[in-house]
Amino acid sequence: MPFVLFCGTFFMMNIALDGMPLASQLTGVGHYTAELARNLALVAPSDSFTLLSPRGLLKRRWWSAGLPLHLLRNSFDLFHGTNYEVPLWSRRPTVVTIHDLSLLLHPEVHEQHLVRRARWRLPLMAKSATKIITPSTSVKTEVCETFGIQPEKVAVTPEAPRAAFKRREDAQVPELLKRLGIDRDFILFVGTIEPRKNLRRLVEAFAQVLRSTSLSPKLVIAGGRGWLMDDFAALIKQNGLADRICLAGYLEDEDLCGLYSTCAAFVYPSLYEGFGLPPLEAMACGAPVITSRIPSLMETVGGAARLVDPSDVEDLARAITEMLSEPKMRAHYAELGQNHVNKFSWEQTALKTLQVYRELL
Repeated sequence: MPFVLFCGTFFMMNIALDGMPLASQLTGVGHYTAELARNLALVAPSDSFTLLSPRGLLKRRWWSAGLPLHLLRNSFDLFHGTNYEVPLWSRRPTVVTIHDLSLLLHPEVHEQHLVRRARWRLPLMAKSATKIITPSTSVKTEVCETFGIQPEKVAVTPEAPRAAFKRREDAQVPELLKRLGIDRDFILFVGTIEPRKNLRRLVEAFAQVLRSTSLSPKLVIAGGRGWLMDDFAALIKQNGLADRICLAGYLEDEDLCGLYSTCAAFVYPSLYEGFGLPPLEAMACGAPVITSRIPSLMETVGGAARLVDPSDVEDLARAITEMLSEPKMRAHYAELGQNHVNKFSWEQTALKTLQVYRELL
C-alpha cells in the first residue's frame, strides 16, 4: 500500500530527493539516485517523488539557504539526500545516504581538500539527519562507530545491478572487441581510475601472470580518469605492458555489458568499498568474479566470488592464473554469481527505502 497512517488518517507522501548527482556524467551515486527515484515511482505510484537541483546563483548557497527555503515554501513531507548531504536546517524530517566513509577512513587515497571538507561536514550530516541509509551492514557499523550513532538510526538498503546488465551474445559484441583492439582472451576491471581501486597492484599481478605462465591474456580497464593516478599510463609503459593493457575509458552500459559477457574473468581488487556494484554487474552478465577479501565486498558477493587479499600481489596473480587455467573453475564461479545476483533488485532497494520514509512520517 502506498499510503501511510498519520494521525488516524491516510495521506499521500510528497518526497523530495537530491537531484544534483544527475547533473553530470553518471557514476556510482548518480546511478543510485536515478535507479532509486525511478523505482520509488514504480512501487509507490500514489506517492509523489521530486528531484531537486539548483540553478545559477543558487548553487553557491544551496545547502545552507536555497534548499531549506525551497522546502519550507513547498509541501514536501521529507527530504532524502542521496549523496551524503542534507539541508543545514529543516522543519521536515531528512534522510541521508552515506555510501561509504572512504574520505575519513582512507584519506591517503583522496585529494586533501575533499578530505578536509568531509572531516567537518560528514559528522554534521550524520548527526543532523533524522535517519541514515547505508548500502551495507559494513558501512552501517563504520558510521555508528565513527560518529557515535545509535544503530536504530541507520537502515541498510542494499543496491543492485541496473536492468541493462544481462548477458550479451549479439553480433555487435565482436565489433566492440575489435574497436577496443582486444580478443576474447581478456580479463576485465571496471571502475574509476583512482588509488582506492588498487590498480597498481593489479598491473603488477597481471605482469607476473604474463612472466610466470604461458598465458597471454589482455587486461581491459574500463573507467573514467579519477584522481592521484596521473602516472598510471606511464607505469603501464614502464612495465612493458602498453600492448597488453587496454585503457578503454568511460563506457556506456551497452558496451560494459558486452565486456562483462565475454571476459575470461572480472577482477576487482579494491582496497575499500561501501558496497561494490561492479562485481554484481559482472555476475549478472555471466562473468566469473575475483574480488577482495574485505568486509563490504564479502557481504556483497557472499560466497559467489574468488576472494583474494588485495594487498598481496602474489595472491592476486595466483587467483588470475587459476581462473584462466581452469575452465571448470570459471564455469563454477559464473554459475554461483548468476544465482547470487538474483537476490538483488532495485525494486527491493526502493521498497526498503520507502519503509524508511513511512516510519519517519
